[in-house]
Amino acid sequence: MHAVIAAVTDAIRVRSSKTRQVYLNRMQRTRDELPPRRKLSCGNLAHGFAACGETDKQTIRLMQSANLGIVTAFNDMLSAHQPLETYPTLIKEIARGLGSSAQVAGGVPAMCDGVTQGQAGMELSLFSRDVIAMSTAISLSHNLFDGVLCLGVCDKIVPGMMIGALQFGHLPAGFIPAGPMPSGIPNKEKAAVRQRYAQGLATKEELLAAESASYHSPGTCTFYGTANSNQVLMEMLGVQLPGASFINPEDPLRAALTRATVTRVIAAADVQGAHLPLFMMVKEESLVNALVGLLATGGSTNHTLHLVAMAAAAGIILTWEDFDQLARVVPLLVRVYPNGDADINAFQRAGGMAFLVRELRAGGLLNEDVDSLMGHGLDPYVKAPQLNAEGELEWVAATAQSSLPEVLRPITDPFDKESGIRLLQGNLGVGIIKTSSVKKEHRKVTAPCAVFDDQDDMVAALQSGQYERDFIAVVRFQGPQANGMPELHQLTPHLGVLQDKGFKVALVTDGRMSGASGKVPAAIHMSPEALDGGPLARLKDGDIIALDADAGTLEVQLSAVEFAAREAAHPNWSLEDQVLSTTLGRGLFDSFRHYSSTAKSGASVFSGS
Repeated sequence: MHAVIAAVTDAIRVRSSKTRQVYLNRMQRTRDELPPRRKLSCGNLAHGFAACGETDKQTIRLMQSANLGIVTAFNDMLSAHQPLETYPTLIKEIARGLGSSAQVAGGVPAMCDGVTQGQAGMELSLFSRDVIAMSTAISLSHNLFDGVLCLGVCDKIVPGMMIGALQFGHLPAGFIPAGPMPSGIPNKEKAAVRQRYAQGLATKEELLAAESASYHSPGTCTFYGTANSNQVLMEMLGVQLPGASFINPEDPLRAALTRATVTRVIAAADVQGAHLPLFMMVKEESLVNALVGLLATGGSTNHTLHLVAMAAAAGIILTWEDFDQLARVVPLLVRVYPNGDADINAFQRAGGMAFLVRELRAGGLLNEDVDSLMGHGLDPYVKAPQLNAEGELEWVAATAQSSLPEVLRPITDPFDKESGIRLLQGNLGVGIIKTSSVKKEHRKVTAPCAVFDDQDDMVAALQSGQYERDFIAVVRFQGPQANGMPELHQLTPHLGVLQDKGFKVALVTDGRMSGASGKVPAAIHMSPEALDGGPLARLKDGDIIALDADAGTLEVQLSAVEFAAREAAHPNWSLEDQVLSTTLGRGLFDSFRHYSSTAKSGASVFSGS
């Protein structure tokens, strides 16, 4: 194993020893003392299976086989989640065929960041993760279940489900995705129309036509954003079957993998105590493997929040320094938009997850001492699923060579010797930057800053033409305590236009960027946030900021004495703004904003244990 992988894994284990042991003790105690269903009274049990058919009633009553709890994120507004509508019926049929049963334990909300980009609803997006975690826990609270099946795909849904499921980590759990939609127009072509629209060179009708040709059918969006990054993480964690991530919804292989997942979770369950509970699968080694997979693929920066929060739910302390250390030794093996021109379907055709895991393993970049739904070790994850001549599921060895070397490369010939997520530090705080989608010539910017307290104000200023020059845009008061830490993806096309004109531009913010954002260097998740006393609150228009993504530094060129002496600005929110902030559901989340942890700690309202 690579020395840095081993060192980081050991460091996580040492710093997490106390919190992890608390979690393990709780899981073991629950496993030993509260076997599912056996603690229920006759009245409890009767309520729990009242709506079931006679076969399922008998199965649940006898307690001789597994009863699975299904937690679903189905809604038919999200393309990625619409196919999940029929999954519970299929799962129940599969379970009955195996002498077990399954019930829909509950549903969780699932919002679409694509719908809410630049809209008021985006202020609820990050907090929806913690709501989903609580909804998952409520769904499983009836203690009727011997195993868990989580049906979810997109940005906050999968992390939220994992956080909630880890509270029931004494049970085995499997995650079942719906797969990506078939390819539409190339993402690069869509991005070009967005930039033309930002310049006033394309009509709204032309923009809508391009967007509709890209997002065009059921299934996950095909760019490599947070949703598809989720799938990589779940496979690397072992809670999703090998090769299950990127099979299209209508492919017969999709149903076969669902069938296999149900079978595996039932096999991992035991009415006397799980053979392979979730708490044994999600551990320091598997989390490092997930992080390595994220880095090697140029995955979403949102996981600098989500992976930290998921780890904390298992009693494990993951830090941004861990991301940075691993990023320096994990090479970039994948280029999918926004890190390249291809989409996730091209990655699957090129060799997919089996090829990726094999190459990372060959480089000594993965921990081998891990457990998954497939058993111990990584051998199953270097194989790809297929249907044989009889229509039965089998796994075969990964392709020897990538069929699309412009998309997927071997460990011996990476796109870059270092991967795409880096830590930024300096007198403006601590933040994150994604370098995999930023060309090397754009990774260093020194320029005067323009300070905004609202993203719409920045868009209006850019559209006015007054920033046809080198500058660094600072958008502050966008952290979790300020307004829920919205994504600021709408800023990318505008800044991209200026960058294409030859200007040196960058973004610095305590907010987030979409997993689809790239091209323009963006220092995001700045901590502490401006509203919480962060240095961004002391910046003024014209201050010279130096951003160096390669060196990992972000500095305002002022003396420490002068900068410290400045009075911190306060959000320029009018009374009307304050009233509006309570509309569209946002007023219900005042407590979330008040109690949220820092971005560096996962921007969560939970304690972490």
